[in-house]
Amino acid sequence: MNLAELSIHQLLSLGQVSDCPCGKQHETQLKYLELGAGVLNKLPEVLQKAGYRRPFAICDANTYAAAGERALALLDGAGISYRYLQLRENKPEPDEAALGQLCMQFDASCDCILAIGGGVINDLCKMLAAATGKRSIMVATAPSMDGFASGSGSMVVGGVKVSLPCPCPIGVIADTEIMAAAPMRMLQAGLGDALAKYISICEWRIAHLVTGEYYCPEIAQMVRTALKNTVDQADKLMERDLQAVQNVAEALILSGIAMGLAGVSRPASGIEHYFSHMWEMRAFERGEESDLHGIQVGVGTLLAARLYEWIAGLTPSREQAEAHMRRFSQAAWEAEMPQYFGSAAPEIIAVEHRLKKNDPARHAERLKRILAHWPEILQIIWEEVPPYQQIFDLMKKAGMPMMPADLGFTPAQTREAFLGTREIRDKYVASSLLWDLGLEKQFADRLAQSL
Repeated sequence: MNLAELSIHQLLSLGQVSDCPCGKQHETQLKYLELGAGVLNKLPEVLQKAGYRRPFAICDANTYAAAGERALALLDGAGISYRYLQLRENKPEPDEAALGQLCMQFDASCDCILAIGGGVINDLCKMLAAATGKRSIMVATAPSMDGFASGSGSMVVGGVKVSLPCPCPIGVIADTEIMAAAPMRMLQAGLGDALAKYISICEWRIAHLVTGEYYCPEIAQMVRTALKNTVDQADKLMERDLQAVQNVAEALILSGIAMGLAGVSRPASGIEHYFSHMWEMRAFERGEESDLHGIQVGVGTLLAARLYEWIAGLTPSREQAEAHMRRFSQAAWEAEMPQYFGSAAPEIIAVEHRLKKNDPARHAERLKRILAHWPEILQIIWEEVPPYQQIFDLMKKAGMPMMPADLGFTPAQTREAFLGTREIRDKYVASSLLWDLGLEKQFADRLAQSL
């Protein structure tokens, strides 16, 4: 079965796919999807189909104005009882405090969670679902990120941005009329998060060669197809064209479905997301607001495209890589982490003690695979990542921020963010490859000098 040839509703109707060539059984937990103009009106119907009678509705002041007031009026009109909570902060953080507020005020008589908003509210409500044993239904107010249908939540825990497992929403309602009216920066954020898939698929394939990580060509192709549809309509997105908004929203929802089918976040995120996470963490550390996740991811995608153009011109050296490993000092590495992660450094060090990415024997095995598969790695880069200038021109035409300076970050801060991308999660990305080749610091300097 070719997953890429199926419509999004056909994918959901399958429920399970047991005959994929990758050998893995795929399953999506998303059961109900309404996508298009005016579909918010189907909210009572979706609740009824899912068997829910009393939702716990959550939004903030902005999302209440965008869709929450109408959603609650629809529930009132249908005679559906509910409990409503508006978060205290207009721009809540997905952290322990916000989740604690939700848990403490949750009404146990409610049988589902109705999330009305974007990325932060979606993540918080999915984590609330995990804490309460309920399922959530998402009313999307902007096509700004790819987590609507994913089984993970991006949370700030102890100052570190982490991805935690949680139940995927059982339903998503994405009204294109509502989303098209969202602030332009949110539409640009959705495009930025969609463009990230160029990098995520490339790195998924490279990791498969270097670390033996699981990879599914069918899911990868599904993501590529959705990305192409989005890029083809990118010009019209800035005109708030409903079909263009729908294409972006569908691509972002499909990314979440792809993560669920694969059981990992690989189809949707790579080093470009880690640039964003690093920037978010440092802003959190300083008590400052970070930009929209998708906006930062878009800038990270452009940085990653530049890195991969440079990598494609490399001839790897075993001698250089082995000399780098001989010089490596775990103590010096640990002493360096506070420079990148501040107060979150102990958590990063604890993760390394558990994962042992720096272990010389593991490095030797990865290096062996890199050298053996270098022509294939180059082929993957050429196949998956468009030229830097092509992505630059697309983002510029969309009026998007493109450089770290546009987000308020200096070349030195961007260098630190890049060096942190290898450490933030257990995922093999561009900085991991360069570290294995003994070139990470050299490329960090080169990246900073290019800005």
